Amino acid sequence: MNTGPGRGSETPQEIEQAALGPRRSRTAPVRAKQERSPSSKPAEGRRLPPWLAEVRDWVRTLIVAVVVVLCMHYFVFSLSTVKGQSMQPTLDDKEWLMVNKISYRLGSPRTGDVVIVKDPDEGAVRKEYLVKRIVGGPGDRIEIRQGELYRNGELVVEPYTDVLVEDPDFGPVTVAAEHYFIMGDNRHARASRDSRAFQAVPRSAILGRADLILWPITRWAHL
Repeated sequence: MNTGPGRGSETPQEIEQAALGPRRSRTAPVRAKQERSPSSKPAEGRRLPPWLAEVRDWVRTLIVAVVVVLCMHYFVFSLSTVKGQSMQPTLDDKEWLMVNKISYRLGSPRTGDVVIVKDPDEGAVRKEYLVKRIVGGPGDRIEIRQGELYRNGELVVEPYTDVLVEDPDFGPVTVAAEHYFIMGDNRHARASRDSRAFQAVPRSAILGRADLILWPITRWAHL
């Protein structure tokens, strides 16, 4: 009597499938990688809010402006305030001057220039400055005799003064190389402390040339 296979019997194919389990799809990892691709992220997520982008632009503009102003201040021009009466009648106390710094980087000081000079009597730590006029350059022979200024033996006509020199006679002295003899325009007695007291100043002590009176506006003038 022939009988078919019972319920408990399994074919070799069924046994192999049971041991290996269901087969996995090979395309699944590819789909997962595609889903994780950064290109699928929306571009809007990387943009700054409009107000923050505007603030960023303003900060950049401010930084550039500060850098430009600092460079101009240190290398091109600066402002200086007159203190005292040593340059009267040309300059009065508390007037604001525009100081040209680049002129002496490209050339040399000249006789007649109104300059800002580091006070030779001050130490290296303090930075006090004087405003004076150059009346003699390197090699010039300076002398004050009977209230008048002589340079290299010739009388100097000074339209920027209003009186003769009231201090005692001075010199003659010869200005050393790379030095300049400076005086205040105020020639009243003891009105100006200048090269008559501390000798000629080195070129390195000259900060720049005063070109304009900026304030008060009623005194605006080119020097």
